[in-house]
Amino acid sequence: MKGKINVKTENIFPVIKKFLYSDHEIFLREIVSNAVDATQKLKTLSSLGEAKGELGDLTIDVKIDKDKKTLHVIDRGIGMTEDEVEKYITQIAFSGAEEFLEKFKGKSEADVNQLIGHFGLGFFSSFMVSDQVEIFTRSFKDAPAVHWSCDGDTEYSIEQCDKQERGTEIVMHITDECKDFLEEYKILELLRKYCKFMPVPIRFGKEKSWEDSPTEKDKDGNPKRVEVEHDRIINNTEPLWKKSPSELKDEDYNKFFRELYPMNFDEPLFHIHLNVDYPFNLTGILYFPKVKKNIDPTQDKIQLYCNQVFVTDSVEGVVPQYMMLLRGVLDSPDIPLNVSRSYLQSDGNVKKISSHIAKKVAEKLEEISKNQHEEFLNKWDDLKIFIEYGMLSDEKFYDRMKNIYVFKNTDKEFFTLDDYKKKISTLQTDKDGNVIFLYAQNVDEQYAYIQAAKDKGYDVLLLDGILDTHFVNMLEQKNEKCRFTRIDADVISKLIQKDEKIPSKLSEDEVKKIQEMMENLVDKKTFTVQTESLEETAQPVTITQNEFMRRMKDMSELGGGGMYGLYGDMPDSYNLVINTNHPVIYNILQNADSEQQTEKLSQLKDLALLSQGLLKGEALDTFIKRSTKLVE
Repeated sequence: MKGKINVKTENIFPVIKKFLYSDHEIFLREIVSNAVDATQKLKTLSSLGEAKGELGDLTIDVKIDKDKKTLHVIDRGIGMTEDEVEKYITQIAFSGAEEFLEKFKGKSEADVNQLIGHFGLGFFSSFMVSDQVEIFTRSFKDAPAVHWSCDGDTEYSIEQCDKQERGTEIVMHITDECKDFLEEYKILELLRKYCKFMPVPIRFGKEKSWEDSPTEKDKDGNPKRVEVEHDRIINNTEPLWKKSPSELKDEDYNKFFRELYPMNFDEPLFHIHLNVDYPFNLTGILYFPKVKKNIDPTQDKIQLYCNQVFVTDSVEGVVPQYMMLLRGVLDSPDIPLNVSRSYLQSDGNVKKISSHIAKKVAEKLEEISKNQHEEFLNKWDDLKIFIEYGMLSDEKFYDRMKNIYVFKNTDKEFFTLDDYKKKISTLQTDKDGNVIFLYAQNVDEQYAYIQAAKDKGYDVLLLDGILDTHFVNMLEQKNEKCRFTRIDADVISKLIQKDEKIPSKLSEDEVKKIQEMMENLVDKKTFTVQTESLEETAQPVTITQNEFMRRMKDMSELGGGGMYGLYGDMPDSYNLVINTNHPVIYNILQNADSEQQTEKLSQLKDLALLSQGLLKGEALDTFIKRSTKLVE
């Protein structure tokens, strides 16, 4: 029997291809998903006593016939009668297509992608890659088998056939333009991407493995290792997120992490097992990975599933932006998708899910900090960037984390904010009552500055993370009378302003003279020469960098935007501070001719530059030659 599909368009298939499935490869997901649904329905009917007899092997087969240019998806599910084929294939699906066309006639692709609901069009994704599609199906009911065929226009044929097995076989005659889908590697890639956790076994081709022979022995009497060919099952039908956390161990979670990301060889730091059934359904496992400085945000992303069917790894909206550093899998039937299950929709449920995920992550971090505190501190360097990102992005997350966030000092001791305030408040409070948090960003490069601070009894934090500049800026805004100052922002006696003053051993004229001499030796666009009366033990010449200007420039480079952008293109500027109480400075003025004065001041200046890594190229070569000469 031949029939005509009742749609008011000459050819619906190009429209389906253009608007519903811009990504052709997802046709395989749709067809295999239908096979899974048919199999699951049979299991349900059997459990209710409505499907009689043995179910047998319910594995779904995917096969390629390159000679005939066909791709086959075969299930042993409920199958269809002729009436059901007419109803579900040529009436419901196409009426859904017609409704789709009428509703979105003249709309852009972007408008179409906002469509919520499926319209029963999944089967017709097969026509994206086929110039003919056939269905061979036999119902679990006592009814003749049916063959349906359509070559991509509105006409189809349907007739009885001699198919013996229960279930449905979809035969796609692949077009020349899509011949890649006749290659085993391509189909295997798509099955592993979209179907690797579907709840019914999927078989595709053969694979080989080395196993112990049951009969053959080697020379030592041990079972001989032989290469064995067997069916390739591509999916794990019982993924870890479907199991109860009580029956799982850490090694199970780590093994599953490697299953999700086979090219990631680092073990995750912690995991969170989600299992929510109200007010929405959500299961999944999220991992805290080791965050490297060269992390690629396009790799190893969180995977979103709908009833174990892969949807996307672009989960913006479902997962808060600051949690995109996490890895893992989420599965929810309550996240609204567009007609092709490729785009997430924004609605109230998505926002609730996003908020819940943030809450569960915060709870997990609090639990680890409380119950596994040593482990929490041991892994702090890896957790820190994630926690700072969240606290900077989300006020609620900040409120949850502020009591467990820890600072690490240069002696590798850890403190909460309140504990650290108590530790330093007596000695590191300035004349205006501000508690000054001194910090370094590189222990080796800023060693001399750190030691100078420690010699005065000060404590120095290590803030070497990429978000630390933004983070301390936020902390200052939220905590009155707290100021963060990098250890090289000023000379040591002025980092924490006290009322005490040290008199200068040089006269005003001598101070002016030494300043003018030094100004003639530096680039005035980069360096501002200052004189300070410091302790004799302080360095004769020190390079400092204004905290405000350096911080604004750092924040601009990190993408601070707004007012910070004004500082991004400004050149680096430094203060060169001369200690007018240092004996070397006094001797230069008193016991050297003008040539010697210039040479010795140049040496002191270059030593200060060298300590900050600012002496390079020709200037470094000149310094080395001068140093050799002075030694001689």
